[in-house]
Amino acid sequence: MADVISDYQKWKQQGENLRTQAKQAMEARYRELLMEAISLAEEYRVDFGGPLKPPPAVTAFRFKASGKGKAKKVAKVAKAPEAKAPAVKAPEAKPDPKVAGLQKQLANAKKKLEDAKAANAPTRKLEDRIYEIEDDLRLAGQAV
Repeated sequence: MADVISDYQKWKQQGENLRTQAKQAMEARYRELLMEAISLAEEYRVDFGGPLKPPPAVTAFRFKASGKGKAKKVAKVAKAPEAKAPAVKAPEAKPDPKVAGLQKQLANAKKKLEDAKAANAPTRKLEDRIYEIEDDLRLAGQAV
């Protein structure tokens, strides 16, 4: 009877060890894949000017590019000489398409506001819209 109990305890301990190792391996692989996804998303944003959207089933991945992330990206790219030049030039040469779109919306809204004032029409909704667009521009880091 004691042999069965000791065998069971050994088996249980081996199972716990294996479970712990598998858990650590899965966590490491998950982090590795997330880091790869982050680098791909950052590369996509730099090359094409917009965020790479995850599939609809993914709802918890919340990554936003930061200023410090760009510096790390340039450091990684420095290993490949032919890839270094475009990565450095791309952010300076291309304006952010989101900001450009917001600026166009702001210009159109201001024009509509002027037209409404000239026609003595209500302007509150237009003024509110201009405020919202200016707020979005401030959040995007552009001076209004």
